[in-house]
Amino acid sequence: MFALFRLNYHNQYYAAYPSAEQLNQIKKLWLESLSVYPVEHILKGARHAIENSEYLPTLNRMLECCQQGLSDLGLPHPHDAYVEACRAASPKSAQAWSHAAVYLAGRDSDWFFLANNTERTSWPVFKAHYEQYCARVLRGETLEIPRPAALEKHAAAPLAPEEQLAHLRALREQTGL
Repeated sequence: MFALFRLNYHNQYYAAYPSAEQLNQIKKLWLESLSVYPVEHILKGARHAIENSEYLPTLNRMLECCQQGLSDLGLPHPHDAYVEACRAASPKSAQAWSHAAVYLAGRDSDWFFLANNTERTSWPVFKAHYEQYCARVLRGETLEIPRPAALEKHAAAPLAPEEQLAHLRALREQTGL
């Protein structure tokens, strides 16, 4: 990524990173911030930044470019996912979700917590869970919404009158009536 930046933003690159020591510090910071994305995704984000800006991207701009690549995988923007999770009706698993990561992040954030707290409180919690699921999707994992447990289907046959009376007698003995 930094090689691409050096080639495309030659003068800006050397003005922003004049020494090897400073460049190493910058690389460590960027590595920590971009570690949730696979290398291919980071390179795709770097190419997007190069194609759409004549200026050397900042770390914040690079994170935005990587976030834009999430839509290629069907993942909504984090705040859009948050709004979708907060507005979903119950039962949650029966809703039509834009992506399974939205449902799973909402579930892990706790539906009650999302519904009963302000955005200021609940957004950071949801965002952390959502970013974890996005990272899993970026690594190639397929996420699925668990299906709700179905009720057992068995036809209840009525007891014979003698069995009903026997159960009634046993119940009376247990209760002392």
